This record gives sequence, structure tokens and C-alpha cells, in this order.
Amino acid sequence: MKKWLVIFAGATAFIAVMNSARAADLPYGAPYAPAPAYSSGYNWTGPYAGLNLGYEWGSVTNNPTEPNGIAGGIQGGYNYQSGNIVVGAETDLQLSGADDTFAPWKFSNPWFGSLRGRIGGAMNNVLLYATGGLAYGSVRGAGFGFSDLHTNAGWTLGAGLEVGLTQNWSVKAEYLYFSLGESFYPATNVQNGFDGNVLRLGVNYHF
Repeated sequence: MKKWLVIFAGATAFIAVMNSARAADLPYGAPYAPAPAYSSGYNWTGPYAGLNLGYEWGSVTNNPTEPNGIAGGIQGGYNYQSGNIVVGAETDLQLSGADDTFAPWKFSNPWFGSLRGRIGGAMNNVLLYATGGLAYGSVRGAGFGFSDLHTNAGWTLGAGLEVGLTQNWSVKAEYLYFSLGESFYPATNVQNGFDGNVLRLGVNYHF
């Protein structure tokens, strides 16, 4: 949990620094006037959709397997910008090749998705943001002649950097941590869940 406090604190500090820098641009002694709704030429407000590709690594609770592999999929969402602050919501759906075998057990995470809120600070066409919300996905566990697939819900937190190339196109780099709930697997005879990490690059089209 400490690392997520650090991410949140970092994002908050970044926003505060940008607001301070904007105030510092005013002449000394000049009366303060609020900045226009969009203080730069780039506007993050509106819907968007795109693709992403990256790498996933994780661990299975109550089991030594550590599934990892390539993951990629689609995302879509909506941003609203007020001054330097950008808030929004995003959903994504991923296919994953993450799996691992240890002794008689094999675990994999064939797919996962999320529904998240986003909040960040924009400096013209550069957006630094924190994100978090609902995660869901499937985990397959096999061994000793058993094979079971469970779909569970959990939570996710992360952070990212998005850069607008034009008003319609942007690229991003993003890290997410997600945790899925546990289910009983006959292959292990205990409750097993999945904790995953994703580092990915993506491209968005803004409508």
C-alpha cells in the first residue's frame, strides 16, 4: 500500500507544482486573474479509444507459480479538463499469454479487464495521471488431472504518462497493479488468487 501512497502523493505534487509555476508567470504585484479554462492549445476533453500492448508478470496466492507473458488489448474512455486538472473514466479489456508451471501445477491468466477512474495534471499536450478502480479476469489452475477456470473481480491501481501528438492522436505508457479474488482449485486443494503487474504502451484516437 505504501507504493500507492507514493504514486498518489507524486501526482498531487506534480499538479501543485504546475499551478505554482503558472502563478509565478504573473508580474510581481500584478492582481491575480484566473487562467482560462484551457491554459494551453491542447484540449484533453472528450471521448477516446485505442489499442495497447505490453508485458504482464504476477504471482498466484498460496502457490509458487509466477505467470508472465505478453498482454494486449483495447481501451476507451472520456476525459474532462478544467484548467490543468484532467479527470475521467476508462475501461479496457486484455488478452494475456501469462502462464507458469511449477512442479505439478500450471496457472495462467488468459484475460483481464478493468473499469477505472483517472485524475491527473496536464501541461499542454503532456498528461501525468493516477488511476484506479475495478479489475476482473479469469485464472486457470491445472494439476493432478484437474483443470479449473474461475472468473473473479478485484481492484487495480496504477499511473501513466500520455502525450498528445496531434489533437486527435496520443501515445501513452502505463503501469497497472491488479489483484483478483481467490477461488478453490482442486489441483491445489486450497484457495488461489492472482496478483498481476502490467507495463504497457498504447495509442489513442480522440474523437
